[in-house]
Amino acid sequence: MQEPFDTAPTPLSTPSVRRGAILTGIYVGIGLLMIALNLRMGVASVGPVLPAIEQELGIPAAAAGLLTTIPVFAFGAFAFLTPALTRWIGLHRLLALTMVVVAIGIGIRLLPSPVALFGGTVLVGAGIAVANVCMPAVIKQDFAHRLGLMMGLYSTALFLGAAAAAALTVPFMTALDGSWRGALAIWAIPAVLALLIWLPRAMRAVSESPAVAGVPGDAIVEPRDEPRMSALLRDPVAWAVTGFMGLQSLSYYAALTWIPTMLQDAGVSVSDAGLLLSYSSLPGIAAALLVPTTLRWIRPTWLPVLLSALLCAAGLIGLLVAPGGAAPWAWMTLLGLGQGAAIALSLTYIVLRAPDARHTAHLSTMAQGIGYLLAGLGPLGLGILHAAVGGWAVPVAALVILLGVQALAGAAASRERHVRAGGR
Repeated sequence: MQEPFDTAPTPLSTPSVRRGAILTGIYVGIGLLMIALNLRMGVASVGPVLPAIEQELGIPAAAAGLLTTIPVFAFGAFAFLTPALTRWIGLHRLLALTMVVVAIGIGIRLLPSPVALFGGTVLVGAGIAVANVCMPAVIKQDFAHRLGLMMGLYSTALFLGAAAAAALTVPFMTALDGSWRGALAIWAIPAVLALLIWLPRAMRAVSESPAVAGVPGDAIVEPRDEPRMSALLRDPVAWAVTGFMGLQSLSYYAALTWIPTMLQDAGVSVSDAGLLLSYSSLPGIAAALLVPTTLRWIRPTWLPVLLSALLCAAGLIGLLVAPGGAAPWAWMTLLGLGQGAAIALSLTYIVLRAPDARHTAHLSTMAQGIGYLLAGLGPLGLGILHAAVGGWAVPVAALVILLGVQALAGAAASRERHVRAGGR
């Protein structure tokens, strides 16, 4: 069966038909990437204005820090709702709905109330969680012939969205006379734009795959000859992918939360610490774009996994032992390259280890649901460990050890095989 946007010529195809298919594929790709840009903006925009939030609302730093931790747990908790939601709404329309939820959640944070601030943040995390699960399945379904390219662009868009939000939120706040609420609300605009771009594809999915017995044709369902998602809980391939996703996310969010503090404790100014963190997204973008498109040629398959872990470890150790002068720029370059490669690999393995879009959706639910619940423990655990020992040597050592476990899980996930595609 030919894939929806496979432009390979067929005996009945004509140049105009092929051009139409190519243009349709480009449009759908742009829509997916616009959605991907929004999957970190609503979260990454909060960190830069946390001091202003603490000051205006009079809440302690620990409570304000929950604004960056809650979304990570939400990514995991709400991911498990996705299969049921697709059976009700359909995969493509659900992806459109996630942008509605993200935009509403961001808008709610405009209301002058701490409850609205935290409630809107939960809503943003819920919308992103469902979109996180849907994206690999939609890419598998619509771009099975361009998986490496699309997963590379998808991973790159995640980094670009996070980098843009981190870099521009404070200038927006300054332009809006110090209003952090207005600065955060601006990030609802890209979500609305992504929704408008994606809506035609979402509506087209209804006619392409009409509902059967009340279930949308593009839903994540479980026919009798295919395993339920619960079967993945007994599948070693699924657990390898899940472990790698969770551990690389734990490392990423722990570093995102605590590296600025670690640098400031070493004498780096607040502004320079923030600049260094933002800079690390640039090498991350390069790695995220390159790695998925080159996987088919790299042997042994575990080599990219090992290199990404070594780069992250080198960056973290470098920041610990030589945080002064120009050296942090080199360490953040290494860390960014390692993180970008690891994120791209974890998302790509979700697609490559599943035989079709339905299994991709189930594997994505498991890997991101369990994985992000695990990842949420990273910032909390590192903070507790730092408070207990009063320094950064032990926390960094703990992260390096976890990077070793991450490499082992990634090596298992890199093996060219599928999760079970039959039986229960």
